[in-house]
Amino acid sequence: MFMPPSARELRAQALHRLQVGLLGLCLMLMLVGLANIIMDRARLSDATAPAGSAASPASKSDPLADIGVVPSPEAARPAESPTAIPAR
Repeated sequence: MFMPPSARELRAQALHRLQVGLLGLCLMLMLVGLANIIMDRARLSDATAPAGSAASPASKSDPLADIGVVPSPEAARPAESPTAIPAR
């Protein structure tokens, strides 16, 4: 047989729902604040980085070729030697 919840149980359920909702809102606020802090720090580090460091030609090296996993791009290119054009 179904027994309806008492007034005390209804009050406890409502309080529990309120606590869970407020906890969720606080967690979302803290998460957004943390993301904002991370974005600000990244923006500051980009602003203080020297302008020439990002466009350096040395940064175009292949890390896998550096450790010897794959052949380097320089080794893959054939040496440019002058070839004679056959006479006709």
